[in-house]
Amino acid sequence: MDKPPVFTPDEIARFRAELATRRAPGAYEPGRWSVSPLNRRTEVTGSLPTTVRLRDATLRSVETLPGVVAPAEAKTAFLRRLVACGVPEVVTAGLGGRDATALKTEVELVKGENPDCRVVCPLMRSPDDIDRAAAAGYDAVQVWVQGFGETSLIYQAPVYGRSWRGEQWRAPDTPRDRSAVLARAARLVAHARDRGLDVIVPLLMVSYATEETHEESVAVLAGAGAGELTLFDGPGAMSPEAFAHLVRLTKARAPQVEVGLHPHNTFGLAVGCAVAAVRAGATAVELSVNGYCGGPGNADLAATALAFEALYGVRTGVRTEALTELARVGAELTNYHPAWNHPVTGTHAFCWGGMDLITQETEIDPLLHNCLEPATVGNARRIPFTPDSGPYTLADKLTALGVEPTPAQVDEVLTRARELMAREGRLLTDGELAGLAASVAEEVR
Repeated sequence: MDKPPVFTPDEIARFRAELATRRAPGAYEPGRWSVSPLNRRTEVTGSLPTTVRLRDATLRSVETLPGVVAPAEAKTAFLRRLVACGVPEVVTAGLGGRDATALKTEVELVKGENPDCRVVCPLMRSPDDIDRAAAAGYDAVQVWVQGFGETSLIYQAPVYGRSWRGEQWRAPDTPRDRSAVLARAARLVAHARDRGLDVIVPLLMVSYATEETHEESVAVLAGAGAGELTLFDGPGAMSPEAFAHLVRLTKARAPQVEVGLHPHNTFGLAVGCAVAAVRAGATAVELSVNGYCGGPGNADLAATALAFEALYGVRTGVRTEALTELARVGAELTNYHPAWNHPVTGTHAFCWGGMDLITQETEIDPLLHNCLEPATVGNARRIPFTPDSGPYTLADKLTALGVEPTPAQVDEVLTRARELMAREGRLLTDGELAGLAASVAEEVR
């Protein structure tokens, strides 16, 4: 239907001209996003690189989600979609419970989808683990290093199994101080390098690191041949500023080594930690689809990618239009469904309610309340009809349902719909709105 005009063409032209004066290229990309130009000024945000590597660890993280028992074929289908969305690196679930054929098949799947995607095998605990990863064709391995000295024994799985069976786990070479922990890790790093693998070393529990202990770790592991040192903070107890500080310390002590981070979302700051660390010199961010991980979760792949791409103009290589569908597939895989307003990919992430002053603004400019165009991430706007909705929103809703009412009919439907919602204490379905419109039209005839 032809809705009664609110603004004249001249007024709309002036509105759009005013908006244009508040925007700047890059921060404004028509059909994609419109963010503050301040985000692109280095004197405001500091210096950021042109690109950042996002390393997806969803498959490993899913292993820590309580109650998730996903079949192998579902994980394979998810992995295929993940690689197809353009992530440059993937951390797999690791060696546990899989034979050489399964490991090799996994690597071949990734390479068949994207030969440039780096495949990383986590949780290397022995030279035999490293040999198995090398034989399967992995590009890189992760040699995890706990952040303590003797206290690192808490995190050694064999300690618990042997103790339960009444066996002795203590041995002459059991690490009793930080130097011994680092020496053991350094031997694994050197072995992986000898096998031709890239070596990523997650430094765990970095919220307990002091400057002195951190510099000692960096010196030993970089000296052993680690290509990247990744700052992991299991408790999520690191602020963006603290992550940035450790990145700078790492770069100062070992400028030849890349620095990554694996932030947790305890305080809702995982993406902020990623940005701060990259600003300080980190080149890789480890994260997961929907932020999946035990506890508070990781940085979310979609939110992190769009923060870098849209806010700061840092390229990730991710096909952002595939992110919402990937998030839905992740939810099917795990049966863990993100909140309705989950950043970027939530089912209602682009729903600002149903008031006329909100729903009609898109006819002036679609990137006002929605700073991201939903299609940029494969999502969609949602416009609900609510008790606050007016005739313009209702007219649009009915037109979308294939109904062409007159303005007078819209007014009558609006009155009846509001009465029904008040009486029943709920919103109406599209079918009920169409039914009301049909009843009103029949009465007119």
